Amino acid sequence: MNIVVPIKVLADDQDIVVAADRSLDDSKAHRIVSAYDLNALEAAAQLASAHDGSKVVAVSVADAKADDSKLKKGVLARGVDELAMIADDACADLDAHATAAVLAQLIAAQGAFDLVVCGDGSADNYAQQVDVQLADALGLPVVTAVSSVSVEGGVATCDRMLESQIQTVQVDLPAVVSVVPDAASPRIPGMKDILAAGKKPSAVGKAESIPPAAIEVAETKAPEQAERKQEVLDASVEGAIETFAAALKAAL
Repeated sequence: MNIVVPIKVLADDQDIVVAADRSLDDSKAHRIVSAYDLNALEAAAQLASAHDGSKVVAVSVADAKADDSKLKKGVLARGVDELAMIADDACADLDAHATAAVLAQLIAAQGAFDLVVCGDGSADNYAQQVDVQLADALGLPVVTAVSSVSVEGGVATCDRMLESQIQTVQVDLPAVVSVVPDAASPRIPGMKDILAAGKKPSAVGKAESIPPAAIEVAETKAPEQAERKQEVLDASVEGAIETFAAALKAAL
């Protein structure tokens, strides 16, 4: 069974600088894999281990900074057999529609596959749109909010998390599924895994064509900082607790 896992490479939020006008600068930020996609990688790796002869291929469309040896080894050390990536500044800040279109081209170039496993969102925008739009671009059925998935006889059985119950659905392969974080806890690669990752196939290319965006982003800014009263109460003073409780209630 051939499994493809699209992953999003994004700026580490700890490195993002907020300017005085509340604009965000990630030009010096390290690139990391979205946390939700780490769950997808683990779910795919576990599924592959349950089927002899399976292969997991990670694919990504990102800016040029994604072409980082440490990042690529970190992906390949998580039960992934191959990595195919487009690392091009022309792909920076693509919307979900354009991202799905480029991912579909990249996935098609990998040859035949049985299952595409996505994270259910991204750690930055969390639009939850790439999975469904990727399925549309590939012409495949999609199952979202999957908490567990198994495959037998060319059919994937998926448990979906609803508000108050679990729904079980079956879908013929090939198909696209997006998994929730509870589907699989990401492994911590050991030194042996990291060393082995350096010998696995990894291909990085440039974008041949970028589809037009379907949405227009007016601006992206950090929230306004609320002014702090900087009021300090002495707990030993009579009535201080009541004053604190009243102030807290008013703030909420």
